Amino acid sequence: MGLSLTRAAQWTTAASGVDKLAPTPMNESLLKEVLCFVEQFSSQHPQEAELVFEEPLQWSTTLVASDFKTDYDISDLDVQSPEKDNEGRPLLQLFPPTVCVRSFSQLSKLVKLADNKKMEEVQACLEENRDPVVKILGPSLDSILEKEDAHTDGLSLVDEGKEEDQGKESDVKVKLFLLLQDLDKQLLSKCLKAMDGRVGLDPDAVRNEVEMLKRYCSEGEKRVLKSVRYTSDYVFSNGCRAPPWRQVLNEICYLVIEPCDTETLYITCSTAGVFLNGGINREGEQTSDVFEDIGALLKSTSPHFAQNANEQDFEAQELPPTQKTQHVESVDAEEQGQLQRSDEQQEKNVHEKAKQQHAPNKAHDRKKYEPCPRWKNLGLVSPCGKTPAGSVPVDTFSESSSESEEEEEQSERRPESDTDLPSEYWQIQKLVKYLKETCQLAIRDVGGLEVLINLLDTDEVQCKVKLLDCVPNLANLTAEQEKDVEVARCGTLALWSCSKSTNNKEAIRKAGGVFMLGRLLKSPHENMLIPVVGTLQECASEEKYRIAIQTEGMIKDLVKNLSRDNDELQMHCANAIFKCAQDKQTRYLVRQYKGLQPLVSLLSKAHNKQLLAAATGAIWKCSISVENVTKFQEYKALETLLRLLTDQPEEVLVNVVGAVGEFAQIPDNKATIRNCGGIRSLVNLLTGTNQALLVNVTKAVGACATDMDNMIIIDKLDGVRLVWSLLKNPCADVQSSAAWALCQCIENAKDAGEMVRSLVGGLELIVNLLKSTNNKVLASICAAIAKIARNEENLAVLTDHGVVQLLTKLTNTTDDRLRRHLAEAVGHCCMWGSNRASFGDAGAVAPLVHYLKSKDKAVHKTTAMALYQLSRDPNNCITMHDRGVVKPLIYHMGSDDEMLLEAAAGCVRNIRLLAQENRKAKLFH
Repeated sequence: MGLSLTRAAQWTTAASGVDKLAPTPMNESLLKEVLCFVEQFSSQHPQEAELVFEEPLQWSTTLVASDFKTDYDISDLDVQSPEKDNEGRPLLQLFPPTVCVRSFSQLSKLVKLADNKKMEEVQACLEENRDPVVKILGPSLDSILEKEDAHTDGLSLVDEGKEEDQGKESDVKVKLFLLLQDLDKQLLSKCLKAMDGRVGLDPDAVRNEVEMLKRYCSEGEKRVLKSVRYTSDYVFSNGCRAPPWRQVLNEICYLVIEPCDTETLYITCSTAGVFLNGGINREGEQTSDVFEDIGALLKSTSPHFAQNANEQDFEAQELPPTQKTQHVESVDAEEQGQLQRSDEQQEKNVHEKAKQQHAPNKAHDRKKYEPCPRWKNLGLVSPCGKTPAGSVPVDTFSESSSESEEEEEQSERRPESDTDLPSEYWQIQKLVKYLKETCQLAIRDVGGLEVLINLLDTDEVQCKVKLLDCVPNLANLTAEQEKDVEVARCGTLALWSCSKSTNNKEAIRKAGGVFMLGRLLKSPHENMLIPVVGTLQECASEEKYRIAIQTEGMIKDLVKNLSRDNDELQMHCANAIFKCAQDKQTRYLVRQYKGLQPLVSLLSKAHNKQLLAAATGAIWKCSISVENVTKFQEYKALETLLRLLTDQPEEVLVNVVGAVGEFAQIPDNKATIRNCGGIRSLVNLLTGTNQALLVNVTKAVGACATDMDNMIIIDKLDGVRLVWSLLKNPCADVQSSAAWALCQCIENAKDAGEMVRSLVGGLELIVNLLKSTNNKVLASICAAIAKIARNEENLAVLTDHGVVQLLTKLTNTTDDRLRRHLAEAVGHCCMWGSNRASFGDAGAVAPLVHYLKSKDKAVHKTTAMALYQLSRDPNNCITMHDRGVVKPLIYHMGSDDEMLLEAAAGCVRNIRLLAQENRKAKLFH
């Protein structure tokens, strides 16, 4: 229902422009599986069936009120379930033809009521809810379904849920997640079986060719390739290495090949042939023609390979034993001459072999690997191997250093002479380099941590992970104190390395690491401060750390250290402020401790790009507070930032543009941006591809567009068209930011109607985005439609593209921001033809009446304005009256907001006029 629906199901576009499931045997099979799952869900999983969805599933149903039984509250054409969620909303609502369902229990009941139309209902539900799992579980859990290790992530969510929230609902939600994940795998498996009759390349052919290509990786004059490797070591039972959701697209595996004369090649092997792809995690992006085999592709891209491969025999033959072990970075079972077997069996065999080799010294080894008494005395390991409360759990550290750090430190770890080192040394070195968290857990499970723990039983300062709280904050130290400082410094360096892992950050925090780091932050020694601040800025990505940094008084020390003459220390301090300044109180503290001017002064070090990125990031986040922008203006920060809009790396540009967007919220700064040539620089950045940069650029352009003079320049530079084109960007944040910018451009353009019409296909594009499942996108698009619909000609085009029906489908939302702009769009779209009646016929009126119960006053205002426009149609007045609209409208007639007051009064007036006409008509008859 997640990946299977989006990646395996076969879709087609109907004449109406709406995506439909194609009438294929595979789709029919998928629908039957989903139907069976839904029908049996309530009886098999009663607890999970009662869980309320994050957002309701809604679609156009064939059912009518008469199809429902006495278990439901039926009123004329409408139906409601007596069961409601915590906010009092029915778990099932029918407003013909729309049905709205909020739990699996109600979904199961509805499917059973559909009788011989079950398949039609399931199909309609899936077609109109393209991402059903997002609505059921929310985006955070749904995104895990797309990971290859989704099951592990799901289990970790169970653990996190139990730790943070003992509530029953948390556990039930995760169980539901696992059930949906199993269904997804089942559907993908079914698709793969249906596709088993492959043509063209197959896994065996690809594997054989890869084996032959590895011959060309030998050293010496005959070397044709540097290396050939798979991106994944895991082989599925069908011989493929691509994940199941890529296998359904006929992909077999992915290769990374390093030729001798060209850049590294990233290759996708599929049943249709092989082609170059976009790189790691972008294997589905085709960047070349399709070739019949790997050799043909290599000959086309590598002249050196083409020349030398033709000179050598390319026939398959048995490889010499020495060549089998060279240049192979991804070794599978076939390469070892063994039958393919499961990972568990391999692990068992390796473990058994190890046990046999070390059997004679078993007792000696057990004694040697036991955690030393000195380590136990530090309180880090209890006698039974468990970690006592208040200490850093040794088995939680992972990903302890980055790849670049390891490479830099290799020379320190390597013996003085490596001429006699065995081949195993280099194999182990490469293995450790590529260790990930899972591998580290494996080391822990086989007792490897005890070996590492024993290393701490030494007088070598660099081997001590503890004792951070023994350092005096003095400039002049005794020899013993200097040793303590060095111990603490090395310990902090270890924490810094460990802090790159989310799990480790939490372990450090629970062990009291924040308090210790806060003490060390007051040290006068820069070599101590760098790892301390480095650790803090890594950990500041977590909200709990940001709160702790603020409450422990560390902002003052971070600001103080900004003025030290040490680029690395300044960079880490600025980065820490960058991450912490998301909080309003932190932004206040930075200003209070006079940290704004030092940040601006760092902009003069433009040659140090890392420092520049950190400083501009801190300025951006601090400028979210208007008071800080006012202070920044005293230091001419805006003019300096505008000079950094060109010839800078993207990580700097993202922050600079973000800051310019915040500065542009103040009217006087809009003219400064224009006078310094900033408008042209911003428009030029609209053609980029960095999504974070595009979000900030569109926001800055939108803020500048509120100035009429700026808008003229934006229009002349073709900025509106460039912003509009970003609505096609696949990133939801870019789409949303672009739509908000368009609102400002349309609002302030001299001839907005003509400007919008000049964008070929622009109106159709914006209407189609009403099919998005992202509420931020939907809210911004509704706001843009409200602006566009003020022009009659453009409103006519919007209507032709089906804007009424698409807006109506959104009306059952509970998101107040979306409600506000949706109601505004409905109100403006009523101004053309028979749109008022069409909204009523489509079922938009009743949900809008419910908006008046919102706690958001802005929602009340736009809703009242929309209801006033809709009330000019008699049938809509009847619906409103039946839904009890008069009482809340009368309440709002006493509002201080004049527009809300007038809209509410106008709507009530129209309802009463209709009632009077009805009474007159009855008297006349």
